[in-house]
Amino acid sequence: MSADAIKLLKEKVFDKSRWMQLPRDVVIGHDVFQQLPSVCDDLKLGKKALLISGKSTMELAGNRVREVLLSNRSIVPFFAEEISLPLIKKAEMAAADADFLIGVGGGRVIDTAKIVSYNLDRPFISVPTAASHDGIASARASVAVEGGHSSLQAHPPLAIVADTAIIARAPHRLLAAGCADVISNYTAILDWELAHRVKGEQVSEYAAALSKMTAEILVKNAPLIKPSSEESAWIVTKALVSSGVAMSIAGSSRPASGGEHKFSHALERLAPGKALHGESCGIGTIISMYLHGGDWKGIRASLKSIGAPVTPKDVGIDDATAVEALLMAKDIRPERFTIFDMGLTRESAENLVQMLYME
Repeated sequence: MSADAIKLLKEKVFDKSRWMQLPRDVVIGHDVFQQLPSVCDDLKLGKKALLISGKSTMELAGNRVREVLLSNRSIVPFFAEEISLPLIKKAEMAAADADFLIGVGGGRVIDTAKIVSYNLDRPFISVPTAASHDGIASARASVAVEGGHSSLQAHPPLAIVADTAIIARAPHRLLAAGCADVISNYTAILDWELAHRVKGEQVSEYAAALSKMTAEILVKNAPLIKPSSEESAWIVTKALVSSGVAMSIAGSSRPASGGEHKFSHALERLAPGKALHGESCGIGTIISMYLHGGDWKGIRASLKSIGAPVTPKDVGIDDATAVEALLMAKDIRPERFTIFDMGLTRESAENLVQMLYME
């Protein structure tokens, strides 16, 4: 082979690489806690675990998880009624000699387990008691800090064990919020593609396709999402897991977090505790889809069908606060370019909020 041919061959070497961390075992269904010992054995997780839960979720599911595993493992409980940096430090101390962690509860509990897992480099199992957002499967965690919330890199769960009977018993508001969080993938992808065109940001086609397909399936099945239904819990939990996997493939939250999420974080700063994360993401999705020129009325109809709020007033927030959140959105994670960074004025923000009430 000539020197020129060798040089050409070297120039064509493909040297891209990406480290993807994905859940290995996912078990979703009725009364699946009985499969936890097999999951732990399959993953060779060791014999000592720290079980992180809240007081109410410990009674609802944590004690059952502990009983199932106690036959051949040591399970130490740790209560997490909030998520904060001091509590995370306490959890890390409690998990110092644990082989793995189990998070049993809602978003705050699972995010706490996720961060401790990341900081200590220990595997963890996600056991959600509600399907309220895609954090049950993702590698991102939200922690309260002064002035709002911070999104942190963490480990995705090594396994997800979701009992649909327990999830179906959670308030329907939580399930509807989870649906809205997944439906917001529509505009997250549109914002990602916009950032690619305007800023040259790289897009993962596989992650984008999975994220969009997940949202489409959920919208198609919106009429099936009913209160206290295990079928509904099954559909939504699978969608949340798929959304989390899309983020793992991308190596970031981009497939499931765009301007609608920036709006949600801004709204949480301005009106803390009023709306669930998924609820405000759903409202932001309607606005973002309108700006992208998409079927915003179809999104709104799907959210209404599911039982999710579609206006600020639906979650007890006045329109003026929603306007301020739209204007603030560009300052939330400013490195993440979205449709809300395209020169939104106060007048246009006011018109967008009023658009939410249009028939």
